[in-house]
Amino acid sequence: MRNFILATLTLTLALNSSAQYYIRGDVKDEKNQPLQNVKIYMHSNHLLYYSGVTGGFGIPSPLVYDSLTFSTDGFEPRSVKVKTNVYQEIVLKVLNNRNNLQKQRVVSFTKDLDLQAKKNWLFGNESYSNLIENDFIKAAKYPSTTFTLRTDKASYSNVRRFINQKSIVPPDAVRIEEMLNYFNLNYKAPKKDEVFSIESQLTACPWNNAHELLFLNIDADKLNLDKVPPSNLVFLIDVSGSMDLPNRLPLLKAGFAMLVKNLRAIDTVSIVVYGGTVGVWLQPTSGAEKQKIIKSIEELNASGDTPGEAAIRSAYKLAKSTFIKNGNNRIILATDGDFNVGQTTEKELDDLITLERQTGIYLTCLGVGMGNYKDSKIETLAKKGNGNFAYLDDVREAEKVLVTEFTQTLYTIANDVYASVKFNPVMVKEYRLIGYDNKRDVLDDSTTQIEGGEIGSGNGITVVFEITPTEDNLFSNAPLLKDDIATLTLHYKLPDKNTEHQITKICPMNFLDFKEINNDLKFASAVTMFGLVLRDSKYISGVSWDDILSIARETITPGDYLQNEFISLAEQAKKIYKKTKKRKEEK
Repeated sequence: MRNFILATLTLTLALNSSAQYYIRGDVKDEKNQPLQNVKIYMHSNHLLYYSGVTGGFGIPSPLVYDSLTFSTDGFEPRSVKVKTNVYQEIVLKVLNNRNNLQKQRVVSFTKDLDLQAKKNWLFGNESYSNLIENDFIKAAKYPSTTFTLRTDKASYSNVRRFINQKSIVPPDAVRIEEMLNYFNLNYKAPKKDEVFSIESQLTACPWNNAHELLFLNIDADKLNLDKVPPSNLVFLIDVSGSMDLPNRLPLLKAGFAMLVKNLRAIDTVSIVVYGGTVGVWLQPTSGAEKQKIIKSIEELNASGDTPGEAAIRSAYKLAKSTFIKNGNNRIILATDGDFNVGQTTEKELDDLITLERQTGIYLTCLGVGMGNYKDSKIETLAKKGNGNFAYLDDVREAEKVLVTEFTQTLYTIANDVYASVKFNPVMVKEYRLIGYDNKRDVLDDSTTQIEGGEIGSGNGITVVFEITPTEDNLFSNAPLLKDDIATLTLHYKLPDKNTEHQITKICPMNFLDFKEINNDLKFASAVTMFGLVLRDSKYISGVSWDDILSIARETITPGDYLQNEFISLAEQAKKIYKKTKKRKEEK
C-alpha cells in the first residue's frame, strides 16, 4: 500500500510539473497597426517564436509567470514580464533614425576575418559598395560560417556592360556569387513536396594544386505556372532627367511592355512615376487590359529631379490599397539609382524600406544606365525590401529577367533564407567562402547580424568554397565523422509564414578529379576564376585569361547562348586588360 501511495504521488508531481499554460496576445505599433513576424524570445526555455500575420501570438509555457522579449527591424526591442491568464497587448515604438539603433546586416559571417586595406575605385559618377574579400579561416578554431542566400544576378550583366564598352571593371562591381547565379548551373529539381534540393561535390582546385573546391548546389522548387497566385504589381518608374537616354527609360519601357504581355486577367498593375513630381500614372488595372497598360507605359517621358523617398512611400501606399491576401504583392522599382532629392543616404533609405517590409510587400529593383548607375543604393533597397535586384544592360537582358525568368524574378518560394556550414577540422585545415563579400563599413560595426534573402521559383544557387585539406592522421576531437567534409544547414521560411524550417545535409568525402566532375561545375569554376581575376584577388595569382578560356571552351553546353557569350566576354576582357597592363609597363 505504501508503494502504491508513493507511485501515485510521483505520478501526480510529474503531471503537475508538465502542466502547460498559454500566453496569448498581439503586437502592434504606436498607430495600432498589427506587426507580423516579430521575434518573441521566451526567457524560461530560451526558444524563439514569431507573431502571426495579424500580429497575434499564442505560446505554451510551463510557468504561470514568464518573461518575453519582442524585437523586429525598425522598432525598439521590448522585454516584459507576463502572467499567462492575462491577454498581452504589446506596443512597439519606431526607432528614431537619428539614434542609429538599427543593426547593420552582413552577407556572410565568419570569425577571425582579416579586414585588409582596400583602395577605392572611382568610375565617373557611379557608386559601388566597398567590399572586403573573404579570407582563409582555420577550421580547427572557427569551424562554422554563415551566409545569406540570394538570387540576385545584377553583377554579371553590369560586368558585361563594362567589357562591351571596352573598359576595365571596378573590382567592387564584381560579385562572384551573382555571376554564378546568372547561369542557374547544375539545377536539379527537388523531390515532390520538397522546397529545396541540396547536393555537394568536392574536387581539385584548378588554380591551386594544393587546394580543393567544395561546390554546394541549392536549388529551389519550380512553381506550376497554372497555379501561381494572382499578382498585385506596382511599377515604380524613375522618369527624372537622368533617365533621358536610350539605355535607360526607353529600355525600361520595352522591358515592362514584354512583362505586361504575359500577365493574366487575375493580375493587377499600377504605375507610380517620379521625376519633377511624384504621381500615380496608372490606377490599378487588370492584366486583361494589356493595351491600356502598354499605352500608359509608352507615354512616359523623362524630366526633373529624383524625389526617391516620396516615390517609394507612394508606391507602398498604392500597393497596400490593392493588397491581395496570399497573392504576389510586389513593387518593381526601375531606376538608375540617382536619388538626389529627399532621403539620400543609404542609412536613411535602409530605415525607410525596413519599416515598409512589414507589410508583406516585396521590392524588386531594376538598375539601368551607365555613368550614373548607383549599384550600392539599388542593392540596399532590394535587400531591405526583402526582394531581388537585376541590372538591365540591353533589351535581351530585359527579356531574360522579365519574361524568360518571370517566375524566378517575381514569385517567391522561400523567405529569410540563409545557410550555415560547419567544417570538419579532421578533413579541412582552412576554408574560404568565395564571393558573399561584405561592405567595409558593415564589418566595422560590431552589432552586425545575418539577414536572410528571398529565393524565387526555380532558382539554382551554386556556392563555392576553396579549402586546404589536412593530413588524414591529424588529431581532433571534432564531433563530425572523419569522412565528412562539412555539414550544411539551410534555414528558411515559407511565404506568409513565420515558422523557420531547417534542412541539414552532410557533405561527404566524395572527391573527384577536376576532369571527372560534370561540365556545369567545370563551367562554374571558369566563371569563378573570371570573377577572381576581375577583382584582382590575391588568391588567384598566376592564372591567365587563357586558363579561364580553356576550361570554359571545353565545358560549354552546345547551343547555350549565355555560355557562349561568356567566352566572348572573356576574350574581350583578355584584350582590354592586356592593353591596360601594357600602358602601366610603359609608364
